[in-house]
Amino acid sequence: MNTAMAFQLLGGVGLFLYGIKLMGDSLQDLAGDRLRQLIASLTSTPVKGILVGTLVTMVIQSSSATSVMAVSFVHAGLMSLKQAISVIMGAAIGTTITAQLIAFKIKHFALPLVGIGMIFAVFGRNKRQKYLGNGMVGFALLFLGMIHMEGAMAFLKDRQDIFLAFSDNPFLGVLAGTGLTMLVQSSSATVGLTMVMASQGLINIDGAIPILFGDNIGTTITAVIASLGLGRTAKQAAVSQVFFKIIGTIIFMTIFPVFRSVVVLTSHDIARQLANAHTLFNVTNTLILLPFIGPFSRLIEKVVPSRGEVVFTGPQYLDRRLVNASPAAGVDAVRKELIRLGGLVQNMMAYVFDAFEKDDYHMINQVNRTEKIVNETTHTIASYASELFQKSLSEELSIVLSSYVNGLGDIERIGDHAQNLIELFEYKFEHKLSFSQKGMEEFEDMFNTTSRAVDLCIEAMAEENQSKAREVIDVLEKEIDRKEKILRKSHIKRLNMGKCQPSSGVVFIDILSNLERIGDHAHNLSYIVLDVVGVRNIQRIPKLKK
Repeated sequence: MNTAMAFQLLGGVGLFLYGIKLMGDSLQDLAGDRLRQLIASLTSTPVKGILVGTLVTMVIQSSSATSVMAVSFVHAGLMSLKQAISVIMGAAIGTTITAQLIAFKIKHFALPLVGIGMIFAVFGRNKRQKYLGNGMVGFALLFLGMIHMEGAMAFLKDRQDIFLAFSDNPFLGVLAGTGLTMLVQSSSATVGLTMVMASQGLINIDGAIPILFGDNIGTTITAVIASLGLGRTAKQAAVSQVFFKIIGTIIFMTIFPVFRSVVVLTSHDIARQLANAHTLFNVTNTLILLPFIGPFSRLIEKVVPSRGEVVFTGPQYLDRRLVNASPAAGVDAVRKELIRLGGLVQNMMAYVFDAFEKDDYHMINQVNRTEKIVNETTHTIASYASELFQKSLSEELSIVLSSYVNGLGDIERIGDHAQNLIELFEYKFEHKLSFSQKGMEEFEDMFNTTSRAVDLCIEAMAEENQSKAREVIDVLEKEIDRKEKILRKSHIKRLNMGKCQPSSGVVFIDILSNLERIGDHAHNLSYIVLDVVGVRNIQRIPKLKK
């Protein structure tokens, strides 16, 4: 292969991958955040989980993205391992739609589609039209990439001996497909490449099908990478996808002659045969393992034991039956869920501290993933509370529930400020900035005081302890404000004396500001404790800090 051909192949693969990404991102933008909510909420049974995983993957055109979402949900506790396995199975089915699209002979319409998509993307009157246009351009780029890959491989028609090894040794084909997909992290791209080679006559059906099996194994690398640095439950979800694909490959390699015969009967076009093989493999593998999801999840838990790890397991107390049966119990359920949400933001604060203290870049993903879970859980609690408000609540219960809803906003804002802090760490890390020894000591002192306020207000809410709430209001929040002013002046003085970098100084000042705001929200939460457990006949909620 000469340089020009190599560049053409590389460019074709690039267009193909970018087309899939652009199409998936655009469709996801059209659907909005409903996809994540769909995954988190509609997976109560394995069949529903499979359907949700299939639907979402068909929309975003990436089984890896769906699997990563499932891994993050398991890590945060919004989904059990059993639910995640069903979603991962569905994702495997959904991703086969890309191969089916590729098998259609519509590549000659790619350029006109780029033109039409461009019109929508550039001249669209609203976001939906622009997203639609981008999706059309992405779809067209996918086929343009296929055209260039076919052109780059045309010269190999006279060198079919290179690919005979895959036909003679199916195991080698599985390894090749696995390795290549692990490298590019897109099974759609490697399946498309295999279909191109088969269409060009470079490889026959006997050599291509094992490569497809390997493509399915290789795509699991994305979820595995995403689980690194997360808890054991996230690793369990990632490993379950690996096992699912490997078990399927072993089954189908065992019955390879039968499977090949079935695939050949589905079409006379080899590209369509491979697309059908990809679909049949994933659908049949799912149907085979579906009845065994329970034992399969227990196997994964033994392979990757939790070791007593405690994780957030999603809303546990928001029983919809309480809304009608016992609104008072429903209000208490909101309180309990609020406390559990507080535990999440406490974790975020701990992640932020580890990031700055240990210079640990992995904490960025920890904070960002947890922040998304905080937002989603906040919406769930708010929705539940709104249903309670529609019932005939007593004046006392109405005031208490209003207090909890206000507290919900404060907890979410603490999470937002924790994310601001991790973004400051990311800036500091990427720009190789550092704090002086004195600056780190001051950071630790301010951070510990703020974290103490957050911990104490959550404890006060859990225990309905007015004395702890008073400590936050009368002591810690004032101490945080005092330290913020003192440390700000101290740091500006060091800047003027040239004892620290100007860029580091800006980051430090922003850290102080975010910590001071977190203290304000801890103050608000503590007042809510006084409202609720005080006399319970108060007429208004004290003015809170904004």
